Amino acid sequence: MRFELLRQRVERAERRVAACSDRAEASRGAFATAWKRGWTPSRIVIAGLVSGFLVGRAEPLSRVGAARWLQMAGTISSMLATLRAAAASEEAGAAADEAAQQAASVNQGVAAATGQEPAVPPEHAFEAQAATAAPVHAPSPAEAATELSER
Repeated sequence: MRFELLRQRVERAERRVAACSDRAEASRGAFATAWKRGWTPSRIVIAGLVSGFLVGRAEPLSRVGAARWLQMAGTISSMLATLRAAAASEEAGAAADEAAQQAASVNQGVAAATGQEPAVPPEHAFEAQAATAAPVHAPSPAEAATELSER
């Protein structure tokens, strides 16, 4: 065969592939549009009811052990609550440190304005404030988790 004849065959095959590809893309677009239009609220509810019925009849959790799945879900939720409580505790500690620093700077500012030495050294300002205030204790993990779940 001549080279020119082979080149013409390849070009024709490429045009056919391009045409088939264009038709497939158009068909896919039409199918996607029809699929989206077909899912009306009533059909979604009916599909949910049918699938729920079929899953209930199959009882997949009884074969796997539903008690284990429920126990695992409870453990995971407890773990997430503990992690949230730990994060809240760290944020509270950072806020307390920041408050101590601000109290120390205010104490120094007042002392500088009046020309006197600070009544409490800056490094002990937070301790002096804590001694005069009501005792503060960190919440237990259960209290912190309850507080987070109520938000």
